[in-house]
Amino acid sequence: MTKSITDIVSLNNGISMPRFGLGTYKITDEKQARIAFQKAIDLGYRHFDTAALYDNEEILGKVIRDSGINRSEFFITSKLWNDDQGYEHSIDAFHRSNNLLNLDYMDLFLIHWPVKKYRLESWKGLENVYATGLVKAIGVSNYMAHHLSELLDSCNTPPAVNQIELSPFNYNSRKKVINLCRKNQIHITAYCPLTRGVKLKDIRLVSLASKYNKTAAQILICWGLQNDIIEIPKSGNINRIAENADIFDFYLSEADMSAISKWDENLAVSWDPTKAV
Repeated sequence: MTKSITDIVSLNNGISMPRFGLGTYKITDEKQARIAFQKAIDLGYRHFDTAALYDNEEILGKVIRDSGINRSEFFITSKLWNDDQGYEHSIDAFHRSNNLLNLDYMDLFLIHWPVKKYRLESWKGLENVYATGLVKAIGVSNYMAHHLSELLDSCNTPPAVNQIELSPFNYNSRKKVINLCRKNQIHITAYCPLTRGVKLKDIRLVSLASKYNKTAAQILICWGLQNDIIEIPKSGNINRIAENADIFDFYLSEADMSAISKWDENLAVSWDPTKAV
């Protein structure tokens, strides 16, 4: 059970990763980003998820440096975008992201998307930077079971994390990749755990929120954490950042967990990697 914002999981290489963090997609306005990131730090967030695509690595790094908190207390993830895939390009792209963050090292670097022509070469590039010690762990994002099986058959270093869109509304549809990850000690991170708001007015969810005196978003985050999923709800709104973190004073019952897990409708509110070859 996750009991606090500082709770961690141990990745398959022994590195510790917070179970809860802040997604930063589309938070690109410098003023808003600084306020949002600082608010999150003040609330105890130490896990931040960014990417080259998000165009906020430099801002995030500066806020963290200016926080006065030791670098070692933070866990920073960034990602390799599709235009930078391939062996040499992936190495160069990692160094660009790492330099923009300017935090000495990165905690986790992911391949953002399984681009068919380049993904195996890109993984070799990630293994190269992992060997330098400039990144503490490497992993993938948007990998379904066939992408992951291909990688596991060829890699020297298995991925530590697979970040996928995951909520109760696609949980059973993702069971094949979830089971493969767990079999291989690959931790799952959920992006869009709040379905980008699409399902927050679902009557079943609203009813449970009332039952627990919590919000619909808090119910979804708690469900994920209780399923041993790393949760990174995205928000640039300081009130929602606070609301999303106010989840460590309750647990969903086994009956409610079971009921929520049956809400699957194969929902994809972001990219749909099941269609990626």
